[in-house]
Amino acid sequence: MSREHILRREQWLPLNLEEGFSFFSRAQNLQAITPPWMGFRFRGEPPASIETGTRIEYVIGLGPLPMLWRTRIDDWNPPYSFIDVQEKGPYKQWIHLHTLTPCGEGVLMTDTVRYRLPFGPLGRLTHWIAVQSMLGRVFDYRYDKINELFGGIEGAPTPQT
Repeated sequence: MSREHILRREQWLPLNLEEGFSFFSRAQNLQAITPPWMGFRFRGEPPASIETGTRIEYVIGLGPLPMLWRTRIDDWNPPYSFIDVQEKGPYKQWIHLHTLTPCGEGVLMTDTVRYRLPFGPLGRLTHWIAVQSMLGRVFDYRYDKINELFGGIEGAPTPQT
């Protein structure tokens, strides 16, 4: 069995729950927060609305290779959370939980991704050499782009000690 990895990122945004959920739950916004170097494009039209069972198909580039990625919405709990899971793509497992929690005068957006790579020991080596840092760059880009769109750093609540 391959090892499960967990990537978790939090970001405070000056939005209310409904505004935050509306943005993050619209498939059309995926392209805006995906790094250009991934060559993201939808395969066909993105769904106009999302609910449990909705499938989203797109193509991403991993290096020079374009790859089909299909996700399915497994859990839909507006305006608090949703989960997308990979049905087809590069991972053995990809489960992405998106949560929004009221926090001060805004919302705390949390991404938690549980993923596994295929190919046993070779997958573990690939994770160590490339995948872990690549996913870090992808989510760093998302963080910066979301801050650019919503001005999330200014006005963020100070953590309680």
